[in-house]
Amino acid sequence: MDDLRTVLESDELIIGDGAFGTLCQERGLPPGVMPEAWNETQPEDVMAIHRSYVEAGAHYVTTNTFGGSRPRLTEGGLGDRVFEINRLAAELARQATDGRAWVAGTVGPTGRLMEPYGDLSVAEAETVFEEQIAGLLAGGVDLLVIETHHDIGEVGAALRVARKQTDLPIFCTFAFNPKGRTMMGLRAAQAATEMEALGADAVGANCGDGPAAIAAALQQMRDATTLPLVAKSNAGIPQAGPDGQAIWDVEPAQLAEHAREFVSLGARVIGGCCGSSPAHIAAIAAALSRR
Repeated sequence: MDDLRTVLESDELIIGDGAFGTLCQERGLPPGVMPEAWNETQPEDVMAIHRSYVEAGAHYVTTNTFGGSRPRLTEGGLGDRVFEINRLAAELARQATDGRAWVAGTVGPTGRLMEPYGDLSVAEAETVFEEQIAGLLAGGVDLLVIETHHDIGEVGAALRVARKQTDLPIFCTFAFNPKGRTMMGLRAAQAATEMEALGADAVGANCGDGPAAIAAALQQMRDATTLPLVAKSNAGIPQAGPDGQAIWDVEPAQLAEHAREFVSLGARVIGGCCGSSPAHIAAIAAALSRR
């Protein structure tokens, strides 16, 4: 793969992958079992998911570590294996991509509220993220993706400790509603401005309330930062099917059309989030290759 920083400095588009947990469920992930547990128990399934996204046209894949922080892993009985699970996840992604795509170490929220709304202090958050990021770096990631966050303080803690450990590119993305705010009231423009000041290499939106929320965030961010913008939308809003399974209402061709809109709003990194699949990424890659 080309040097990622060189690509970021150009006007080239970068295609990311899509949902991971959704595909684990399709492969039989039992209810109550964390996807991150599969890094140890089902490595072939984890690598197969990564390969499916590379074959669909993704330029980078994200590690199976969205819930890889100590608070999240503790909920699944894996709190004593933080470093090992994150390192292994990165190694599996690297083995699966075999040099055909970059490996992005993903860092999701801790699941706890920061002070003063909750009991998570800045110092504790930094310790939590430092531990997870150390495992990802040991596994050989090419970049870090701090994603699906709502609190600027939590993302700031992750970004600060990441910058102390590495000079790799770091993307920071938040989950917004259609008005361009996170559930903590953070505005997209403020998020972009502060992430640029803290040294992020790209900033944007993922997950949240689907394509409309991504577009609303991009409209704010493009006037607030000079950083490349990231757009990774859910495949719509899930609806309950007749047997209780989630049904996502944005088909691959529709998400590809939204991807065109995201590019027109300034996005340079485009992929999918919850409910999206290799078919969605293939449609996005095909649509944007004709840009």
